Amino acid sequence: MSLLTNPAPVHIISPMKYTWLFVLAAGIILFTVLDLSLRATGNTGLLTAVLFLGAFTIPISLVIYFYDHIRDHDISRPLLAACFMVGGGLGLLAAGLVEFGTLRTLGLGALIAVGFIEEAAKLIFPLFMYTRKSYRHEADGLLFGVAAGMGFAALETMGYGLLAFVQSQGSIGSLEQTLLLRGLLSPAGHVAWTGLVCAVLWRERQRAGHALINLKVLVAFLLAVTLHTSWDIVNTLNMPAAVSYGGMIVISTASLTFLLMRYRESRRTLPGADITA
Repeated sequence: MSLLTNPAPVHIISPMKYTWLFVLAAGIILFTVLDLSLRATGNTGLLTAVLFLGAFTIPISLVIYFYDHIRDHDISRPLLAACFMVGGGLGLLAAGLVEFGTLRTLGLGALIAVGFIEEAAKLIFPLFMYTRKSYRHEADGLLFGVAAGMGFAALETMGYGLLAFVQSQGSIGSLEQTLLLRGLLSPAGHVAWTGLVCAVLWRERQRAGHALINLKVLVAFLLAVTLHTSWDIVNTLNMPAAVSYGGMIVISTASLTFLLMRYRESRRTLPGADITA
């Protein structure tokens, strides 16, 4: 009788939680097929598709993951897609224009300047959304930051992939290595840094009840610049391989740790959110 009156709760797994995985798997399969076709035929007409899938599969999958798991429905999917493409594109354009003279040298000062320029450029679209009072929660800021950072990273990866292909005189191996390395490391780079800054920016406004840029926001931005500059240093300046790879591991771990802290906090403080979902 008790089994009829008090049935055990049934936990229904939402298929939306796995959309990111389907997108990731489909992108990997398509990339593999096109990459093998490019190798077999040498048809450079396939190069654009290989570049696009190699650069965008992981970033798009991660943006979908964050959106479906945070479940912040104040932001529509089209708006998040616009932040990904327009925000990433605007950030890359602004950074490219400002960095034109800076990148003529690769000294420490230039790398620090690049860190400031790129971290500021990626905030153009999120800051525009920051002026909209309808997006009030830290989760909003985190999603806008993740989307803009991933859009920037994907477009930048396409550029680096094409550059590797040209500089290696058409080596598909160099193209694959660039796309794979940058794709796998993208969550610990631009997405983590921009997501961190935007999450703190929105959190501080939510606490104060009005828009502001206080010391905590500035510290978050300087932290993102420091991580970005440190990443560029270990990847650009001539260092022993052990130091370079060790530095990448340390910086990636720190970047992801900061991002996950803000991710968990934004889920916890979102009204009506279920952090176990």
